[in-house]
Amino acid sequence: MSTIPQVSQAMQTVLTSAAEAADAKLHYTKRPDRAKFSASTLTQTLLLGWLAHPDATVEQLAQSAARVGVEVSPQAIDQRFSFATANLLQQVLSSALHHTISSDGLTIPILQRFTGVRVHDGTTISLPQQLREHWAGCGGRTESAGAAALKCGVQLDLLTGTLSALDLVDGRTHDGALPCQHAELPPGSLRLADLGFFNLECLADLAQAQVYFLSKVRVSTTLMAPGLPWLDLATFVSQHAATGYDGWVLIGGQQQLRARLLVVAVPQEVADQRRRRIRKEAREKGQTPSAAALLLAGWTILITHAPPELLTLDEALIVARARWQIELLFKLWKSHGQIDSWRTEKPERILCELYAKLLAMVLQHWALIVGCWSYADKSLSKAAAVVRDHAVELATAQARPERLREVLSTIQRVLKRTARMNPRAKHPNTDQLLLALTTSDEQA
Repeated sequence: MSTIPQVSQAMQTVLTSAAEAADAKLHYTKRPDRAKFSASTLTQTLLLGWLAHPDATVEQLAQSAARVGVEVSPQAIDQRFSFATANLLQQVLSSALHHTISSDGLTIPILQRFTGVRVHDGTTISLPQQLREHWAGCGGRTESAGAAALKCGVQLDLLTGTLSALDLVDGRTHDGALPCQHAELPPGSLRLADLGFFNLECLADLAQAQVYFLSKVRVSTTLMAPGLPWLDLATFVSQHAATGYDGWVLIGGQQQLRARLLVVAVPQEVADQRRRRIRKEAREKGQTPSAAALLLAGWTILITHAPPELLTLDEALIVARARWQIELLFKLWKSHGQIDSWRTEKPERILCELYAKLLAMVLQHWALIVGCWSYADKSLSKAAAVVRDHAVELATAQARPERLREVLSTIQRVLKRTARMNPRAKHPNTDQLLLALTTSDEQA
């Protein structure tokens, strides 16, 4: 568990010594004796300025500079936006991920059965084509597949809130090629990931390392159940699992994996909604949806190698929904942190803004971890708003360790009272569903 003093120290390290180390490595500051900004004060200005105001103007950033002790004009701020500054901020961002910040864990018994619940996924940020040499996109054939794009691969532990990976790669990189796909996980932990990370060899390695997985299955998968020949997934489900299934099977061709196959039929309205989405996505790509994909939309299909005594079918269906927590994190970063929007068309400023905002999201996440992550009913959007409201205080406190701890303590107290979701009766929140799985033994 990370304490407020530990988080305070990590923030100070990132905003001071890490920035200065990046400066020394890159030889960023050419004339230190004449420069108004040091690497650390420039990093603090941009990070805390955009944390407080994700759409900040250069005038607002100049105000942020004054709060960290640097009096400059808005024009002087604008002149600092260069590819050299972008490289500096990228180095500081990389350094930030060396700090492991974690809460004492969610009090949700179903998740506490595991040593960790690691979710990983990627989100893509479209960039102007002038940046294609920095971050290559998918070629620009369509508006959503531009010539330049950055993919952020993130691994998050739902139990402790630990941000254990933030991979920055070309937008054209497949999810399965992200470094977090092959990151070593602690034995006894559970991995949740979407179909972009489905790889039988990787899943077999997880099982060998005593790491549990819970995953969707590709439509093209073949499998063999006891007493049956090898069948494609659509044939097996339609002929042998139409009313549901929970049993051990062999999955794959050359690479075979023994796993539990879990099949549950969904309501007709859910199946229809899925089929509309499948057709829409195929139409956008100029493709025809496969008959198998449309057929299988009538079921929820998962595989795991967790035994039934550890994770029942009903439990697995609810736990699988927890993967969407990382989608909520991406939404928080994009909708609230505005990491994918900027006021300029200048490519060098866009890169500076992107890296500074990503760094701001990391430090914001640390504040959320120490402030409210252990609450099952936390609202990330409400909590992030609280952190933003205190960004000015963080800026003025960064040079004084005691004051920084006081600000973090204030954030923690506010989050304890205000950053909660309201329970819902008709459509329960994921935390409500997870808590409802608590067994009588665990309640006792």
